[in-house]
This record gives sequence, structure tokens and C-alpha cells, in this order.
Amino acid sequence: MPKFVMLSTLGPDGHARLRDSPERLREVNADVESMGVKVLEQFALLGQWDFLNILEAPDELTMAKVATTLAARGTLKTMTLTAIDVEDFIATMGGGVGSGPEA
Repeated sequence: MPKFVMLSTLGPDGHARLRDSPERLREVNADVESMGVKVLEQFALLGQWDFLNILEAPDELTMAKVATTLAARGTLKTMTLTAIDVEDFIATMGGGVGSGPEA
């Protein structure tokens, strides 16, 4: 199943909500999982982004629904990236550039 990395940053309302109710993070994870996406790992960050989530979803459209649904709440902004396993990437690259039949 495809994996995705979601970086998120909280807005002022998101910070206030999290300060008042830190367990809200678990509730959001349950919301995400109810949309068919599995939360594999989650990290709180220091710096430009507040959280990093590693997610598994059936496809890009499902992941887009999750990202849009979360952003529509108005408490955070996200950036979602497709994550490709390095072994799969190497296998896809084959012998590298210039190793195909047209070389």
C-alpha cells in the first residue's frame, strides 16, 4: 500500500485547541483512520512544521480527501508527499540512466 508523509503546521486555533486538549491528537488519528488511512508513525517537531505523520493509504485520492478534510477544519495547514521505499525505487531505476535498450 502506498505511503505518504504529511507535514502539518497549526494555526492559532489549532495551538489553543491542542494546549487545552492534547489528547485531541489521538482523536484526529481516529478520524484519519475512519477515512481508510493508517497512521504508521507520528512525531511532534520543532521548527517550521509542528507534526510529521507517516501514513499508509490505498491511493492518492484517499490521501487527498484526508488532507482536504483536515485543512477544511481551519486549525492546520498540511503538505503531503508520496514516500517511495528505497528498495522499490532502486528496483524501478533498474541499471540506472542510459542502461535501457535505447542506450
